[in-house]
Amino acid sequence: MVIGPNIVTDTPALGRNPVFLYSSDRFTRPQAFRADIVVSIDDVYQKKIEMLDAHVSQFYEWLPWTAGKLGEVPKDSVARKRWLATWPVAVSNVRPEWQGALQRLYAAEAPHTQHAEAFEITEYGRQPTEEEIRKLFPFFPAK
Repeated sequence: MVIGPNIVTDTPALGRNPVFLYSSDRFTRPQAFRADIVVSIDDVYQKKIEMLDAHVSQFYEWLPWTAGKLGEVPKDSVARKRWLATWPVAVSNVRPEWQGALQRLYAAEAPHTQHAEAFEITEYGRQPTEEEIRKLFPFFPAK
C-alpha cells in the first residue's frame, strides 16, 4: 500500500499509512508473536466453526493430511464440526501470553473470555495509540 500520489491515478492517495496487523501463529523465529490486541470471539465462536466447516478441502482434507491426521476426520457432518472445534487449527482458546492485552482491553470481562483472536501491530504501518485502537475496535468495553 502506498501513501504517495500518482500510483493508481483514479484512486485518491492515502494521507497516511494505515495500521497493519499480524494474526497470531505458532512461529517463534525470527521472533515470537506479540499479542498487542486481543478480541473476544465468544459471541461468534460457533459462527467461526460454521465458517471453517464450509471450507471442506482445507479443514477436512488438506490440513489434516499435512498434519498426519486425515484418518481422524469423521465422516458424519455433525461429528466433523465437533472434531473441528477441538482441533488446534480451529480452536481459539485464550493463550496465557495474551492475558495482558486481554486485561488491558476488557478489564473485568477478561477473566470470562474463553475464545479470542490476537493481533500484533506491525512496524510497517502507523502505530496506533490506545485511543485509536478503541476507535478501530469499537466493541471493546469502555474504560
